[in-house]
Amino acid sequence: MNDWQLRSLQATRRNFLSSAGVGLGSLALSTLLGDGSLQAAPIANNPLAPKQAHFTGRAKRVIYLHMTGSPPNLDLYDYKPELVRRNGEDCPQSFLEGKRFAFTTGVPTLLGTPQNFRQSGSCGMWLSDALPHLQKVADDLCVIHSMNTDQFNHAPAELLLYTGSAQSGRPSLGAWTTYGLGSESQNLPGFVVLISSGVQPNGGNKSFGSGFLPSVYQGVQCRSQGEPVLYVTNPPGMDRDIRRLSLDALRDLNEIQADRLGHPETLTRIAQYELAFRMQVSVPEVMDISREPAHILESYGARPGESSLANNCLLARRLVESGVRYVQLFDWGWDFHGTSPREDIGEGLKTKCATMDRPVAALIKDLKQRGLLEDTLIVWGGEFGRTPFREGRTAKGTVLGRDHYPDCYTMWLAGGGVKGGFEYGQTDELGFGVTENKVHVHDLQATILHLLGFDHERLTYRFQGRDYRLTDVHGHVVEDLLA
Repeated sequence: MNDWQLRSLQATRRNFLSSAGVGLGSLALSTLLGDGSLQAAPIANNPLAPKQAHFTGRAKRVIYLHMTGSPPNLDLYDYKPELVRRNGEDCPQSFLEGKRFAFTTGVPTLLGTPQNFRQSGSCGMWLSDALPHLQKVADDLCVIHSMNTDQFNHAPAELLLYTGSAQSGRPSLGAWTTYGLGSESQNLPGFVVLISSGVQPNGGNKSFGSGFLPSVYQGVQCRSQGEPVLYVTNPPGMDRDIRRLSLDALRDLNEIQADRLGHPETLTRIAQYELAFRMQVSVPEVMDISREPAHILESYGARPGESSLANNCLLARRLVESGVRYVQLFDWGWDFHGTSPREDIGEGLKTKCATMDRPVAALIKDLKQRGLLEDTLIVWGGEFGRTPFREGRTAKGTVLGRDHYPDCYTMWLAGGGVKGGFEYGQTDELGFGVTENKVHVHDLQATILHLLGFDHERLTYRFQGRDYRLTDVHGHVVEDLLA
């Protein structure tokens, strides 16, 4: 006899209804208490209802901006004049011994940045001229130059960053966040995913999945062009009243199954159907950026009806303002190997940065102006770094590119309880290794959870006989980053 059958024999319907995590009685009641539009009332014991963290966190919500492919940190944030001076020299053998690279063999040549850097803000932070708008918000940035990861290929590095494991199957950071905190909105998902540049993240939907957590905590992918959420709108011939009757029938069937088997995913399914019903009204409204004033659209460079990172940054602000707990943005096109002019770290990088720099700076300013930045944590980065030398396949070409590099790279945070105008960690004069304050991806995860109010060692979920956590058995909070 399996666990489900045993629970089914032991549990009465009365016990089930009183202990079910989704509150089935309130689900039925919610269909009777809505307004004239039949929008369901808030559900008692909803798994996405707001929850208390271990302690009061500085951040209430997260906007994570992932530059898929990993931007070249040495051309944007980590200025190395000595590397520029030694451009074209053979790479010292001591830096290559025992190392593996994705596309480079033999002895590569050092590659100084073709970008110009300048000191920005009152803090004097060195930033590339490819980031003219971010230069203006330098005093809000908390830059980590000493990031480190274990993986040098895209998919496993991305999975390690978001799930704590290079192998698929674990819950993502966004899922852990909504599992621990719930959502501040009952009419929108707690965890929303926005994808620009037309390409899914390297880890696929596993990078925003719920793993072994109940699937109610997985990211819901929304679109800034076309139907905001696929399959949520009513099909031809079905109006909202008929949809309500259909959901009532599905709910009754799911209640029977839940009563017999006691599977938590059945309860999740009931909650998701109800959320989808409410989303039919709330999502189109919050996703309509044409409601924004012209000067806001202009500041982001957003254009209603298009699919772009600019639109998604503006949508991220609208979503967190509406109570969404965690917004994940993925933007493809940051894999600068130099295999084409688009991947050139000179003009190609400037062109790509032009699509990111303006809207991201506008997001920081917009949140700050609305009083939201102080408790909204922004995270920006890729899955690893890029080499201080030329990528092997393109070493003799005219287009400049860099290979994957896990040993050191740059990410930054803003708002949500971190220091502004602050730089942490250092790399050597050529950018090959961390020389001060190494920050592993598990440390970053622990720090993000801490800012949200969690002890990362205590935010756990029991699965297959053991307690799992995002940071696995690693990670420590980087206290020096905290304001």
